[in-house]
Formats: sequence, C-alpha cells, structure tokens
Amino acid sequence: MAFSAMFSPTLNLAISSTTYCCKRRTSTTRSVTVRASSTEKGEPEDKDASAFNPFGFVTDNPSSRSAIQLPQSPAEDGNVGQMLYRIEDKGKEYGSYVKSGKLRWFVRETGSASSRRGTIVFLHGAPTQSYSYRVVMSQLSDAGFHCFAPDWIGFGFSDKPQPGYGFDYTEKEFHDALDKLLQVLEVTSPFFLVVQGFLVGSYGLTWALKNSSKISKLAILNSPLTDSSSIPGLFQQLRIPLYGEFTSQNAIIAERFIEGGSPYVLKNEKADVYRLPYLSSSGPGFALLEAARKANFKGTFSQIAEGFATERWDKPILVGWGLSDKYLPQSVAEQFQKGNPAQIQLKLIEGAGHMPQEDWPEKVVDAFRMFF
Repeated sequence: MAFSAMFSPTLNLAISSTTYCCKRRTSTTRSVTVRASSTEKGEPEDKDASAFNPFGFVTDNPSSRSAIQLPQSPAEDGNVGQMLYRIEDKGKEYGSYVKSGKLRWFVRETGSASSRRGTIVFLHGAPTQSYSYRVVMSQLSDAGFHCFAPDWIGFGFSDKPQPGYGFDYTEKEFHDALDKLLQVLEVTSPFFLVVQGFLVGSYGLTWALKNSSKISKLAILNSPLTDSSSIPGLFQQLRIPLYGEFTSQNAIIAERFIEGGSPYVLKNEKADVYRLPYLSSSGPGFALLEAARKANFKGTFSQIAEGFATERWDKPILVGWGLSDKYLPQSVAEQFQKGNPAQIQLKLIEGAGHMPQEDWPEKVVDAFRMFF
C-alpha cells in the first residue's frame, strides 16, 4: 500500500467509512450515512455541504464523497490498489515523458513546431498539474498554436526526487530546471507564456522577470500578484511542524484545493486525475511540503508586483481573472493593472474561480485567441 494511503488520515477515514459512493451503499461496520453530492459544473454547491460532520475531513469535499468506488464484494472495500488500477491510465492526454538532465518531466503538447501562430508554454500552480490546461491546449492548437504544458518537477506525473537527492525545491532550482527543459523541447524565443496559481505558479512569473527577452507576450490567470494577496490555508498548514507532514499526505489535497477556490464541484473523472499522484505515492506530498516550507510567499508577491510595474516591464500582459475566486479577490488584479496600465489589460471571466482554465476553458480560449 502506498505510504500516502497508510499515513493520510483522510484516506484512512475514506477506507473505513461507509457511503462514499454514488449508490448510497451502507457498510455493516458503521451506521453513519453520508449523502453523495450530485453537484457538477454549472450547479452551485449544496448549502448543507459545510454542515458539521464527524467525517468532515473527507466528506466536506463534495467530489471526495464518491472518491472510493466500493466494489460488489465487501471484502474488497477500501482496496487502494483497486482504486489505483481504476484510475491509473487517466489524465495523460497529449502527454509524454521528456528527459532533461537527470530529471524526467511529463509534458503535454498539442500542435507542432510549424504551427503558424507561434508557441505557447503553460505553467500550472501548486498543488495541481498541467492537466488543467488540456481543453485550452486542444482548442488553441486547432486555432494554429503550438502548445506545451509541463508538470513541474514534484507535481503531476513528473519526477518527484526526495529533497536533498538531486532537487531541493527552491525557486532557483525550479528556474534552472525550466531553463533546461525549454532547451530540450527546442522552444525558440520569443514565445508566449501563460502562468496560473500559487507557489510554482509564482515561480513561473519570477522566471519571466529574469527572462523577459524570451517572452513575446505574457498571460496570467488567477495568481497572487500584489502584497495584499492572501496565502491560502493549505500553504500555511504545510509550514507547521508535524501537522504539515500529515497535511501533505492527504490523498485528496489537490481536489480539495481546486474546489476550495471554485464555485463548482469537480466531476469524479477529473477529481480522479488530480488525486492520482497523491494517492499512488508519498512523493508529491513531500515535494509540496518542501517547496511550501522553502518559499518566501510575501517576498515573491512583492517581487512580482514591483517587477511588472511601469518602466520595469514593457511586454503586453493579459490578466484573465475568474471573478468567483475564493482565494484571491478581484481587487488583486485591479491593483496589479494599476501598476502598469500601458502594458496590462484585464479580462474578467464571469462564472470562473481560481482556475479559469478548468472552470470555463472556452472563455479562456476566447481571451487568448484575441490577445495572442
């Protein structure tokens, strides 16, 4: 059994509890019944979802209520290997493995080098993966773009080295690794860059500040951009000794974070993909833990705000902002735009939350096609 399965209080509860299945099946070992949510994209969350529940660590996350698909044979209930077998081939659309130095990246690619409208590189934030860009990439390649979206080292399906053994999850190491990957992918400059999210998402922006000559245009989806940007509770918890270790081994950490910043509930087939790396290994959790503890969040936010201000940055920037983001308010985007109004344009995306590319990819594509 994977370490995350043994060590995660969330997963252990899911295995021993009763009805995390769409069929409301009840176990003979417990009398608690939890109602499975049918809410999907486009429908607001159940108002009762946040009510107190003794198993709330699992069940207050709507998609996790059906995370464990209970089999017909009770003896097999909670079999982690069975869950992995069910989802292990999911989520690798357009992707392949690319070796860069000693590190193996999982990189999604659509279009080709001969695509007439140029190359776009998409960088995701923590604790998610490049899977969030799959629909946007597909549609933009149809519009004539060549698209790359890597899983950062430590995330998604890319390598997750143990800290201290080839990768230490510092900002500089993420920057250096990205430099080498772009060389291996033969991405020619200048190219278009898209960045979203916290932590490694912020490192994508600080990389851009150091490599402005390589970028033609920059698009930013909901990301911390000013000193006033808040730090979500997940990253604060990860920095607490011991408690952070437990938190990092929560197998549904990514889907909880996505749903926490969105007005929608993830469909089960999407939640499976975001859950898979954390369910199959302890590596992603410890990589996230290490990166979060070494990050200077507020210092990085300040660096971004100052670096993209007038007289320091002269390339066009599109800020695509999901208005229903529960982590970052609209005021963050507006304040950032005021820092360089000549170069920064703001596109508000109604109906989308912290990850517009997942919540409403069609609107993101429309904005990108006009900008790029």
